[in-house]
Amino acid sequence: MNGAGKTLYRWTRDLHLYLGLFVSPFLVAFAVSVFFLNHAKVDTSAVSSIATVRDIAVPAGMERTQGREAVDLARKIVDQVGVTGEIGFVRYLGKERRLVIPVSRPGVETVVDVDVSKRTAVVSRRITSVMESIAYLHKSPGPHNAVLRGNWFWTRVWKWLTDGTVYLLLFSSVSGLYLWLTIRAERRVGLVLLGAGAMTFVAFLYGLAI
Repeated sequence: MNGAGKTLYRWTRDLHLYLGLFVSPFLVAFAVSVFFLNHAKVDTSAVSSIATVRDIAVPAGMERTQGREAVDLARKIVDQVGVTGEIGFVRYLGKERRLVIPVSRPGVETVVDVDVSKRTAVVSRRITSVMESIAYLHKSPGPHNAVLRGNWFWTRVWKWLTDGTVYLLLFSSVSGLYLWLTIRAERRVGLVLLGAGAMTFVAFLYGLAI
C-alpha cells in the first residue's frame, strides 16, 4: 500500500470508528423500539389528566379549512391551552360543531377537543413511558399524511437527525467493506459471513413472494 493508500485507509478507518460511535445511540434506540412495537401492549384509552379551558379564540374559517392550513390554524388553538407537540390531524365534527386535535410529543399524548359554539376546550393528556416515547420517535415523522408532517419544530429537527442516521449508516457499511477488503487475512471469513447474510436475505424475500 503506497502513501496515498495508507492515508485513505487511515481516514476511512477513523471516520468509520468515530462516526459509527456517534450514530450508535440512534441505532440502538431504533433497534430496541422495534421489539416494543412488535410485542408491547399499550392502553391508549388511559388518561392521566383532563382540564377544561374557556374563552378560546377560534380562528375564523377554521371549520372550512383542510390540510396544512387547518393545522396552522389549529396551532393557534393548542398554543392557547398550553399544549406543544406535533399535530396529527384536525377533525371537524359539523353536527356538534367540535374540533378534535390530537397532539403528540415524546412523553405526552394530548387530545384537544374544542366546542366551537361555547369556545371551550377539553384537554386530555396521557403520559407515555420511556419505551413508548422511543417508539414514537421511531415512527416519527413517518410517510403518512406527508403534507401535515413536520408542523412542530422539534419534529423537523428529528427528521434531519434520522436522515443523517441513515446516511451515516450507509457510510459505515461502505467503509466497513473497504476496510475489510484491505485486510487480506480477514477476506475469507468476511466472504463467508457476507455470503451467509446475502443468502438469508434472498431466502427471506423468496419466502415472502411465494
